[in-house]
Amino acid sequence: MRFEHARHELVERVLRFKGIRDERVLAAMRKVPRHEFVPEPLLSEAYADYPLPIGHGQTISQPYIVALMTAALELSGGEKVLEVGTGSGYQTAILAELAGRVISIERIAALAEGAREVLRGYKDVTLVTGDGSKGYAEEAPYDAIIVTAAAHRTPPALPAQLAEAGRLVIPVGPPFYQRLLKITKTGGEFREEELEVVSFVPLVEGAG
Repeated sequence: MRFEHARHELVERVLRFKGIRDERVLAAMRKVPRHEFVPEPLLSEAYADYPLPIGHGQTISQPYIVALMTAALELSGGEKVLEVGTGSGYQTAILAELAGRVISIERIAALAEGAREVLRGYKDVTLVTGDGSKGYAEEAPYDAIIVTAAAHRTPPALPAQLAEAGRLVIPVGPPFYQRLLKITKTGGEFREEELEVVSFVPLVEGAG
């Protein structure tokens, strides 16, 4: 019950206060048990609004950033979504609550296996181990793509795998601080919008 109360407080006192208005996103954030995606020693911090380490130099993102990026994808249900950087699987679970199908790719095998275990109840989630900077052409095109690590520049494979009217949300820039970009494909062209200044772990390219 304390975790359920903590999720409610996170949504109502933090996410709404910070400007998240998409009710479907808020409902998903209220439903998905973030404490199941963090290491046991950090359970008491599971619903704090900051990132937490999950091992292998990776983090589970700040809840506000998860909500912001998810809302920017404008999911209405039924979409096919590619997630680059499964990590703990928390963002994957949020996406699974909102989209029709989620394909998530993670380069670190140990994290992919851990996420596979905790996400076993989601039947419309496919987890892949590999280099997410290349996207996942086997399932393209995607209605939405979300990248949960920072790229120096947008990997060209990702916008190329968007469907018409598809949205790509990605942090781009040097270490420590990046621009969170939303890239929308319209008429075969790409429109870029800056959403926020963020700080993500680096996207490693070329990892098999």
